[in-house]
Order: sequence, then structure tokens, then C-alpha cells
Amino acid sequence: MIYIRSLLFNVVFYGWTVIVCLTGAWVALLPRPQMMAVVRWYLGTIGFLERTLLGLRFEVRGVEHLPTTGSYLVAAKHQSAWETMKLHVLLFDPAVVLKTELTKIPVWGLFARKTEMIPVDRGARGRAVSSLLDGARKVMAKGRPIVIFPQGTRTAPGVYHNYRIGVGVLYEQLHLPIVPMALNSGMFWPRHAFLKRSGTIVVEFLPAIEPGLQRFEAMIELETQLEAATDRLVVAVGGPVTRRSAKTKQETVDAGPT
Repeated sequence: MIYIRSLLFNVVFYGWTVIVCLTGAWVALLPRPQMMAVVRWYLGTIGFLERTLLGLRFEVRGVEHLPTTGSYLVAAKHQSAWETMKLHVLLFDPAVVLKTELTKIPVWGLFARKTEMIPVDRGARGRAVSSLLDGARKVMAKGRPIVIFPQGTRTAPGVYHNYRIGVGVLYEQLHLPIVPMALNSGMFWPRHAFLKRSGTIVVEFLPAIEPGLQRFEAMIELETQLEAATDRLVVAVGGPVTRRSAKTKQETVDAGPT
């Protein structure tokens, strides 16, 4: 059954996405609020396909930890393409930190630019940090949440990647709280995998790390909280605990910007 469900979902999901992109490119010409309403409608249709064709649902915990006013940082685990499609459902008008190259993808890149994401030039380290801060300050001025994947790439359950310096730079320079976002999406929608499992993905927002810590301290606190919570959610659905070799604290803060 999982093969049939996955095949049906993949055919409909990619087919529907192509149709929407080809017929709906004009939507990017609308004023931003109207365009975002269409984007959320499209994401709603994907959620419907997940529920009906895959039997895949999601549960959100810890929403009380999200600030109700002003800008803040969301440091999210990134295990799957699933959460990238749910950020505009989970949060109100988030700005996501992403690679500049993604904004150059035909049609999709047009929408990414119009939704005012935060593109980062990942070439030279100094240039990357500068572009990250410039984009984040513009978003902060509008009171929008800023989403960053602190490990900088999709990371499968049980696998460890260093936390990169970008989230620490934003925390230190912008004086914003960090809300860690744990999840177990990779157990149901694995990276680069055809098969997708039915069940319930859990997304959990953890208590905020308030401004005032040193960058190094904040990053250690973030990693400790986020890895523990993610392991708990992954193990609860039969997944592996993250195992990593001993590393120095300095290696954590010396990682690249995003």
C-alpha cells in the first residue's frame, strides 16, 4: 500500500505543482498580500493531498512559545522538503533564509523574491554574513519572524551536522529571541526518497532563548535544546538517536555562516 500511495501522491503532487506554476506565474504580479493569499491556498491544496493520498497529517506543539508581537528568530531543524512547504502555515508571514541560487529558479524564484525571503550569497564568508544581516534587518523592521535552518542543509534523522554561525550572528546583532523548532518530518518524508509514510508529523516549538547571552553561549544552548527535542520526537516514531563524535565547542561556532 505504501508504494501505491507514494506513487499516486508523487504523480499528483508534481503534476499539480507544474500546472500551478505554469498557469499561475501571473499571480506574482499581484500586490504582495493578494499573492500571499494564493500561495497559502496552494499550500492548503498540498496539505489536502497529503491527508487524502498519503494519510499524512501533522501536529503542532508549543505555539505558546512564539512571541505575539515583533520580529523573532525561528531556528528550525531541516529534515525534509515537507517543512519548507509548511512554514507559511505554521507561522504568520515568515521570511526564510535561503541560498541566493534558489531565487534564480524560473517561476519559483520569482515567487521567492516577491515573498521577500532573505537570500544569502554563500560565496565568501564575509559577503554571506553581510547579505544575511542586511536582509534580516529589513525583515525585522517589518516585524516578521525570521526562519533559519541552523545546520544549513537537510539532515536526516540520526545524522549530525555542525551548527553554522549564521543564527548566532543574527541573535547577537539583532538582539532577537531564538525559538527552536524541533520536528520528525524526515521519518515520514525522507530526503531524496520516493516512498512517503502515513502517520502524524510533529512540529514542536521550544521555549525561547532570550537576548542577552554571548553568541557562543546562545548557540550551545540552541544545539542542546534542539537536538534533544528532535531526538525525542524521532525516537517516539521508531527512529534513531543522533550519534556524533566528540567535538570541541569551538568547532560549533567556527562553522560557516548559513
